[in-house]
Amino acid sequence: MTYRRAWIALLIFTAVIINYIDRIALSVASKPIAAEFGLSPIQMGYLFSGFLWTYVICLIPLGLLVERIGAKQMVGGGIAIWSAATALTAATTGLYSIFAARLVMGASEATTFPACGRVIRDWFPEKERGLVTTLFNGGSSAGPALGAILVAALVSTFDWRTAFVVLGVIGFVWLAFWWTWYGTPEKVSWLPDAERQKILAERNGESASDAANDPAPSSLGYLLSQASVWGLIITQACLVYTAYLFLTWLPTYLQSTRELSTMNTGYLTAIPYLVTMVLGLIIARISDRSLSSEGIRAGRRRYFIAAMALLATTILLAPVVGELWQLLAVLTVVLTGCTTGAGLNFTLASDLLRNPRDVSRVIAITAFGGNSFGLIAPIITGYVVSGTGGYSWAFRIAAALLVCGAIATLTLARKPIVPQHAPVAA
Repeated sequence: MTYRRAWIALLIFTAVIINYIDRIALSVASKPIAAEFGLSPIQMGYLFSGFLWTYVICLIPLGLLVERIGAKQMVGGGIAIWSAATALTAATTGLYSIFAARLVMGASEATTFPACGRVIRDWFPEKERGLVTTLFNGGSSAGPALGAILVAALVSTFDWRTAFVVLGVIGFVWLAFWWTWYGTPEKVSWLPDAERQKILAERNGESASDAANDPAPSSLGYLLSQASVWGLIITQACLVYTAYLFLTWLPTYLQSTRELSTMNTGYLTAIPYLVTMVLGLIIARISDRSLSSEGIRAGRRRYFIAAMALLATTILLAPVVGELWQLLAVLTVVLTGCTTGAGLNFTLASDLLRNPRDVSRVIAITAFGGNSFGLIAPIITGYVVSGTGGYSWAFRIAAALLVCGAIATLTLARKPIVPQHAPVAA
C-alpha cells in the first residue's frame, strides 16, 4: 500500500505554515516598525489584531461557500490574495496603511481552515484524521517557529520591508504547486487505485458513504442549535486566546523582559513552537491509536482536549521562573497545550459530524469562535501591559479561560451532530 495521500497532508501543512509566517512577521518586525512610525504598545496591540478583524467576519461566509466553489479554488484564491497583501505591506507608510494591508490579509486567510477541513475529510480515513488534523494545525506552530527565524534574519540583514516582499513571493511559489497537483481523490490521476479505494471506503468510518448520496448541508441556524457545536466554539475560543497572546506578544515579551536582540528573539521564539509541533503530533497519534472507531464517533477525543487545556494553565508560571531555559520550558508546555488542544478540537468536530458536507461549515463556525477571542487577546494584553507595566495579569486572564475551555469540552461537546436533512435516495 502506498501513502501518496501524505502529499496532500504536506500541502495543507505548508499552507498553514505560510499562513502563520505571514501572521507573525509583524510581531517579529515590531521593534523597527514601532520605532520608524512612533507607535505605542496600545497601537501595536491594535495592529497585531488587525488581520483578525476581517478574518473573523469572513470565516463563516467563506465556510458556507466551500461546498459551492470547491476547496481547490478557495485555498488557491485565498493564498494568492493574502500573499499579495503581505508583499504590499512593504509599501506602507504608517499605522493606517499597515492596518489596511492586515485587513486584506485577514479576509483572504479565512479561506484556509474551512476549506482544508473538507480536504482532510475527503482525503483521509477516519483513524488518520487526528494525526493529519494536528499536523495541519501544527502549521500554526511550525509557521511562527520558521517565521521568527526567517523574518528576524531578513530584518537583521536587510530591513523589515524586504522581509515582507520575500514572504509574499513564497506564497505564490506554494500556489503553483497547489494548482498543479491538488484534486479530489476520486479524480486525481497520480493516486493508485488501491489507495483510492481505501480512502473512499474508510473516510467515513464504519458508515462509509458515497459523497453523491450525502445529505444536503445543514443550515447555519440548525448547526447553532446543537449543544456540541457550542462546545466546540467555546473550547476553541478559550484555547486560541492563549495561542494568539503568544503569537502576537511573545517576541515583544522576550525582548522587554530578557533584553534580547531581534535575531536572538527569533531563535528563542522558534524553540517552543518547534518542540510544540513534535509533541502535538505524538499526542494526536496517541489519540488516534487509543480510541476505537466507536469512541471516536462518540466524541471521546474531548478528554484529550480537556487535558491539553489544563496543561496550558502552566502559563501562570511564566512570570515567576528565573532562568531563560526555565521560561522556554514553560512556554513550550503552554503552547503544546493550547495549540494541540485546538487542533484536536477541529478533529472532534469531524468526529461528531455525521454529514461530511457539514464539515467545512462547522469548522468555520468553530474557527470563528476561536478567532473572535484571538482578536481581542492582543488588544487586551496591550492594555494590561500598558496599565500594569507587566505581563502577570495578562497570563492570569489566559489561565482562567483555559479552565473554562476544559469545562466546555467535557460538558457540551458530547453528542453526535446528526444531519438536518435525510439522505436522498439513489
